[in-house]
Parts: sequence; C-alpha cells; structure tokens
Amino acid sequence: MPLRSFLKKQFIDVIHWTEPAEGILAWRFPMQDMEIQNGAQLTVRESQMAAFVNEGRMADVLGPGRYTLTTQTLPLLTNLMNWDKLFQSPFKSDVYFFSTRIQVGQRWGTQNPVTIRDRDFGAVRLRAYGIYSYRIADPRAFHAKISGTREIYRVGDLEGQLRNTIVGRMADTFAESQVPFLDMAANQVELGAQIAAHVGPYFAELGLALENFVVENLSLPDELQKRLDERIGMNMLGDLGQYTRFQAAQALPIAAANEGGGAAGIGVGLGAGLTMAQQMMQAVNPPAASAPAAPAAAGATKFCLECGKSIPRSAKFCPECGGAQPAR
Repeated sequence: MPLRSFLKKQFIDVIHWTEPAEGILAWRFPMQDMEIQNGAQLTVRESQMAAFVNEGRMADVLGPGRYTLTTQTLPLLTNLMNWDKLFQSPFKSDVYFFSTRIQVGQRWGTQNPVTIRDRDFGAVRLRAYGIYSYRIADPRAFHAKISGTREIYRVGDLEGQLRNTIVGRMADTFAESQVPFLDMAANQVELGAQIAAHVGPYFAELGLALENFVVENLSLPDELQKRLDERIGMNMLGDLGQYTRFQAAQALPIAAANEGGGAAGIGVGLGAGLTMAQQMMQAVNPPAASAPAAPAAAGATKFCLECGKSIPRSAKFCPECGGAQPAR
C-alpha cells in the first residue's frame, strides 16, 4: 500500500448508533476509506443488535453492551480473517446495526373482499382490517433475505409484503376454520390468534417475530350487509302477529289524544293501519277453513200470507208486518 494511501485512511475507535427517526430497521455504519482500530469501543444499546460482515459473510452478532474489539471479542471474524492472536493492526469490516424494538401500529386490511364458503350463507365475501406488531429476532436471516447491503432499510420498505402476506394467509384461516361468519364476527380475539398462528412462521423465515395481531373489524360488502340486517330484523320481530298487534296498540293513544278534524284524520289512518295489520296477521296465520253451514231443516219455515216474508212455521203472527197466520 502506498504511504500516501495509508495516511489518507482514517481509523475508527468508537462505533455506536442512535436512531435518528422512526421506522428504521437496519443501518450500515459508514466505512468509506475507514478501518476499525483494533481495540476500538463498540456500544450496542438496548433494543439494538450489531453484526460484522466480512467479504460478504456475516460473522459475529453482538447484543446490547459495550465491547472492546479484539481478537477475543470477535472470534468468528478473527477466524475468517486469519488473524494471529497478536494481531494489532486495524481491520476492514462492514458493521450493521439492527433495531430490535417492537414496531407497533402496523396496519393490515383487505383492499378487495375475500370470498369464502360459509356454513350459514353459502359463498360470501368478507372485508377485514386491523393492526399488528413485530420485531427483528434474527439479524442473520433478516440481513440475508431482506435488508442485504443497503445503507438503510425502513419499515415502509417491508410493509406491503407483510400486509399482502397477512391477507393471503387470512383467507386460508377462514377456509380451514369452518367457523360461520357470525361466529367469527363475535370472536375476533380468537380469530386474530388463528391468523397469527398461520402468519407467524412466515415472519420467522424473514428473521422477524410477530408480537401481536388484532382483528379490529370483520364485515360484509354493503349489499350483503343490507341482506344480513334484514335477516337480523326479521329474527328480532319474532312472531309477526304479535308485532302488528303491538303496533296497533301503540297507535291507539295517539288517536285518542287528537280531537275534531285531526281526530277524524287519525281515525282514518288508524283504521287503515288496523286493516293492514289484520291482513298481515292473516298472511302469517291464515284462518282455518270454516265448516259449511248446516242446511236448514226441511219444512222449518213458511211464507207470510200478508207480506210474503219467510217466517218460522210455528209463528202465529208475522214479525215483519204483524199479520195473523193460520195454524199449519
């Protein structure tokens, strides 16, 4: 190495990182034209981990604490670089910091309804949304599969991938659970736990740990929700005959409180309401077919000789005109 190039190099004796903003998952310590001084101080704060990468291979990963960088504190990196134990020169290596704190308030939701087969309604389309939280649990896997050699990797860079994966696994959860929609909507905590169980292994493959998963809302599209509301309303009414009688009884005090022409108008409306109520009750509970009237006994009547009206045979006087009737 030319002397001029050697003098241009800077030697790092303190390595640390504080997050300048929210949403940073990984950050590479600037190493351009710089080498780490043997014996330098590395500070890894709580909610962080630091990793050394040499010639594309990740070596040592260090958790929270303060370290003096020597061949003893970096055994794997020492082995990769073939250091002697008495090696005292600076060394070149990339240092990455990873934020291991929980990334809270991450939102997920279905852009389009998910079609599932429901035991009560047949095939239905569902909408759902909620929140989840996660953290980096394995910096090696996260670096190898996600962040790579980028100088900085943010939560927003990963958000779309995680959200779409959650929605896809959610459809599988619905299909495997065989739980009716109404039961899902009433047990959103248990549903969230089932979805988390399906999504958790995928997070682990990326070096992440899914900390919390919440289903905030589960609903149908507007046109299906309207049909569900109608069904719920019919179930709440129960006996339609009793409901119509109740409505008619509620209208009676209103009619009685009005006088004059207003009372007449209310009476007409009330009469129409009662007629409609009777028709509804007949539709729900059709009257039993009445037995045909028994024919009148033969010879039980006779005709009045004065006015010709039909009168009982035993009558001595006509109830209509009062005329005397001969005995028969």
